[in-house]
Amino acid sequence: MILGAQFYTLRNFCKTIEGLDESLKKVADMGYTAVQLSGVCEYDAEWVAERCREYGLKIVITHFNYDKILNDTDATIEFHKKMDCPYIGLGMARGAMMDNTFETFINEIPEVVEKISAAGLKFMYHNHNHEFAINPKTGNRFIDDLCAAYPADKLGITMDTYWVQAGGADPAQWIMKLKGRNNVVHFKDMNMYLYRDADGKAQRQNRIATIGEGNMNYDAIIEACLKADVEYGFVELDDCYGKDPFECMKKSYDFLTSRYGLK
Repeated sequence: MILGAQFYTLRNFCKTIEGLDESLKKVADMGYTAVQLSGVCEYDAEWVAERCREYGLKIVITHFNYDKILNDTDATIEFHKKMDCPYIGLGMARGAMMDNTFETFINEIPEVVEKISAAGLKFMYHNHNHEFAINPKTGNRFIDDLCAAYPADKLGITMDTYWVQAGGADPAQWIMKLKGRNNVVHFKDMNMYLYRDADGKAQRQNRIATIGEGNMNYDAIIEACLKADVEYGFVELDDCYGKDPFECMKKSYDFLTSRYGLK
C-alpha cells in the first residue's frame, strides 16, 4: 500500500496555481509519492501532470465536480487520462443520502459508471457517516444498497476510516467487507473534544486529529488494508483546528511510515 496526500487538507494553500505548485513540492519533500486532487483551484490537466512528474508524484484520484461527471462524462474521462489518473472520485452525492436523493443518485449514474469503466478507469464514491444509517425504504444501510447496485469493478468506495467510525461502524471490519471495492482508503484520526456551550452545558464533539494522536485503532486498520489489498492510503485531515496543516500531514506520514513501514 502506497501513502498519499489528500490535497483537501491543504486546500487553503492551493487557491492559486502558484500555491498548488508550491504545495505539491512540499508534500513530495515530506516523502509522499501519491496525491489526490480535491478542493484546489482550477488547473490544467497537462500542467499538473507535468509538475507532479517533476516532483515524483503520482496523481491517483480526484474529487471531481459531480455535474461534470454526470453531464460531461467524456470530457471528464479525457481530463483524467491526461493526468494518467485511474480513479475519478466523487466526494459526496447531492443531498447526503437524505430524503429521495439516494434513489436519484442510484438511478442517474448507470451510464456514467459504464462509460468510465469502458474507458479503463473507475468511479469512486467517498463515504461520510450518513451512508451507515439505515435506509428506511429497504431496511439496509445506505452503503450496502449502493454497493448492491453496481459491481465492485465498476463502482469503488473510497473508504474514509474516520467517517466509518463516526457512523458507529468498525473501520477495519468495513475495509475487509469491501475488499476489491476500496482501492483507495482515507486515513485520519479521531479525538473527543469537551467544551461548554453558550448556556454553560457540558458538550462533547468528535474532532479529526493528526494520525497517531487520536483514539482510532490504526493497528487493526492497517492490518485490514494490507489483507484487503488496498492500493493507496491517503492522509486526509479535513480540519487541523489552528495547527499547521503541512506539519500535521508530515506528522501523520512519519507515524504511518515509522510504525507500519509504509511508504
